[in-house]
Amino acid sequence: MTRRIALVLTLALALIAPAGIARAATTGKPDVLAGWTQPTAASYTAWNAARLDREPWKEYGFDWSTDDCSASPERPLGFNFTLACRHHDFGYRNYKDLGEFRANKARVDNTFYADMKRVCVRHHIAVRAACYTVAWTYYQAVNVFGSVSSVREADLDRAATLMRR
Repeated sequence: MTRRIALVLTLALALIAPAGIARAATTGKPDVLAGWTQPTAASYTAWNAARLDREPWKEYGFDWSTDDCSASPERPLGFNFTLACRHHDFGYRNYKDLGEFRANKARVDNTFYADMKRVCVRHHIAVRAACYTVAWTYYQAVNVFGSVSSVREADLDRAATLMRR
């Protein structure tokens, strides 16, 4: 068990540690992009570390632009989905640039949902169900429409009702 934990930690650190500079020089853009768009906490952590220190990855020409959660609130009912939306934008924009969007859209959408659920799990159990409901609504918007569409007030009202229960 301890060996497995050590292996997982080693792999996670290899993705985010300063040694990532060497990794950037030897790993292809599609591989790096695939590593950063998995629905795991380690993938999210590696992407976020790179987002905060882009210099080692500059040669890849990643598109880091974002419109956050598009026309939807970044913090619906106080649940902060901003970074989940930015991670999602990163996946969409860069797979489109590579011409590999269709093949990767479902995974990027699933990653978005996993990122939002990791936000929800940090909230008190009394409001967690409402957070999951909003996360599911955002996920369905990207799953069906291809990008986060505007979430209607009625959707937020329904989630707020769940919070009051």
